[in-house]
Amino acid sequence: MSTDAVQDEQQFISDLYARLDALRDRAEGSVRQSVAQVGTGRQAKLERDVHVQEETARLAQLNAVESGLCFGRIDFRDGVSHHIGRIGMREDDAERTPLLIDWRAPVARPFYLATGYSPMGLRRRRHLSTRGRTVTDLHDEIMDLGDTTRTGHESRDADEVLLAALNAARTGRMADIVQTIQAEQDRVIRASHRGVLVVEGGPGTGKTAVALHRAAYLLYAHREQLARRAVLVVGPNPAFLGYIGEVLPSLGETGVLLATVGELFPGVAARGKDTPAAAAVKGSPGMAGVLARAVRDRQTVPEHVLEIVHEDHGVLPLDRASAEDARAAARATGLPHNLARPHFAFRVIDALTAGLAERLGADPYGGPNLLGADDIAQLGKEIATSRAVHAAIDELWPSLTPERLVAGFLADPLQLPEHEQALVRRVDGPWTPADVPLLDEAAELLGADDSAERAAQEAARQEQIAYAQGVLDVSAGSTTYEFEDEESEVLTAHDIIDAERFAERQEEADTRSAAERAAADRTWAFGHIVVDEAQELSAMAWRLLMRRCPSRSMTLVGDPAQTGDAAGCDTWQEILGPYVGDRWRLERLGVNYRTPAEIMAVAAEVRRSVEPGFEPPRSVRSTGAEPLVRTVPEGELVRAAVALAAERGARAQSADGGRLAVIAPAVLLPRLAAALPSASCGEAPDLTSPAVLLTARQAKGLEFDRVVVVDPDGVRGGSPRGANDLYVALTRATQWLGIVRAQGDAAGPPPAGE
Repeated sequence: MSTDAVQDEQQFISDLYARLDALRDRAEGSVRQSVAQVGTGRQAKLERDVHVQEETARLAQLNAVESGLCFGRIDFRDGVSHHIGRIGMREDDAERTPLLIDWRAPVARPFYLATGYSPMGLRRRRHLSTRGRTVTDLHDEIMDLGDTTRTGHESRDADEVLLAALNAARTGRMADIVQTIQAEQDRVIRASHRGVLVVEGGPGTGKTAVALHRAAYLLYAHREQLARRAVLVVGPNPAFLGYIGEVLPSLGETGVLLATVGELFPGVAARGKDTPAAAAVKGSPGMAGVLARAVRDRQTVPEHVLEIVHEDHGVLPLDRASAEDARAAARATGLPHNLARPHFAFRVIDALTAGLAERLGADPYGGPNLLGADDIAQLGKEIATSRAVHAAIDELWPSLTPERLVAGFLADPLQLPEHEQALVRRVDGPWTPADVPLLDEAAELLGADDSAERAAQEAARQEQIAYAQGVLDVSAGSTTYEFEDEESEVLTAHDIIDAERFAERQEEADTRSAAERAAADRTWAFGHIVVDEAQELSAMAWRLLMRRCPSRSMTLVGDPAQTGDAAGCDTWQEILGPYVGDRWRLERLGVNYRTPAEIMAVAAEVRRSVEPGFEPPRSVRSTGAEPLVRTVPEGELVRAAVALAAERGARAQSADGGRLAVIAPAVLLPRLAAALPSASCGEAPDLTSPAVLLTARQAKGLEFDRVVVVDPDGVRGGSPRGANDLYVALTRATQWLGIVRAQGDAAGPPPAGE
């Protein structure tokens, strides 16, 4: 086998990394130089901070693509060749010659789509395997069968590189698939970003990887728009976000916000837990109306008469009719509760003023009121500034925060049916993920009275404009601010900028990234949202997400057959109908790259127990290893599971490494954790650990080399959608599956080999 091709590619890779190092050194030097500068004036500081931010982001990108920087090459029939990599790079010459083509560029597409039947102009496609900065292997595919040139690196199997990636040991972190994107996946990745795209696929079809690569592609193709508005990726739990966290940076994208729904209300850490029944109630679509009623219930009127003791004028009576008129007028504005409150207050003050004026100015002989307009206006001011009056208004129409409203509702949820009240009642305790959509809904219903803040901002802005005008006046006769236009005419600052625009440039800039600003702003409108395990989200969670994306530019990824949450969906139309009707597109992924055929056959039988006509995705490989089943007395479940996990874990450490997961009902995890002290467990287990303990819900979206499922009957009986949970648990393994079941377990027919 010729080594010339390897040597040639090694030389190219070495030159490529030398260029990467030079770019990295340049970015580091630029950051150091900018930080060391002691600028004078606000403009200089602004320019310095923006430059540091840009160069720091560029440095993060260059560091993130170090591993597997270049992974492919395409040779066209006309003699043109391109190397394909994670980012685009150019030579440092006058022509800025392309050195490495970004995998997202249109010219790179034949690398993913070309076949012998449709070569797309290619003569050869080459996959480069590297370890660090060293070329370890080449895999050439001949596209032009008329070309007799051979390198000695032609692949015996066109799927050799794909199968090698699928069989590689897992690390506890999701790997990108940029080198092995398949045609059906590429079609989804490069689909238009406008509107809602639903990507449905069974276990192992690469839905998550496709969604993340799609986010990277959209940021490449629509950089100006999406980088400014940011892209949000929503995952089911923190462990899952940690699992996928390295994928986008490895593709050159470091500015994407990853979050769970429970992290989308700034200032709230949702660390509490709900029962499944409570979460289902909180997530139900009717909860929006329930909260609206809770707000209206806080807009009260006195039973008969509210007597307000004024500091100077004694008792001011507010009768029920006057309060009802004020409430009706405030509600008629259609404004949120807090923004409508001033309208209520003005009507109450007017009613109290009229009553006081009538009392003080009454003519004892029945004539017209003795008080003039100025007198009545003065009384109105005295009432409007009264603490007692404001206290009465607060009692009838309080200013509320979302936290105060929702906490009060949960403490006494009278707006719910009686059988649901006990499920959600909570007097104290931490916020839960299911509370976050309620808080967001409350924020919409309440609104925020920011008039004082806006007034302060405008005052500061006017002060800045006055300052800027002074700067321009001073510079009017000097050349300090001179510029030249295209015709070389000398222009002063006054000729090209006015004080208002100059003030805007002088303002302190927010140098945070778009993703950082979005994370702190509840009202932020994202350019695109990707939702993984979308079938799990409640109706209330979807209300929150739709508010975050008014353009409805979204990619939803999931599989209704894997829905485990009681508040989750059964159909995509159920989710999308209220927001976009039927204006959404469905793409299905039908090839299972993760789960061997032997394991998939067992999992499919579980699904068929609730859906007789179910057909699983087609597995691309078979390991020849049937799932191992051990049936033991119920009291021996933990002991047998620990023995099997220890056996397989020891084999893994002595062979190819990889990761082992033990998936069991939540009630068994404490005993399993005590018996397997080396295994990571808890709310956010370390997935890079050689062994990890999980519930089926925690395992959703994850994959491991070896999996032991304990008490499948307990998994299935643990929730209303337990069959789906068991289906998830059985499809996490890439190589081997063990099942420890109790005698009499009815979770499904025992696999062959028991």
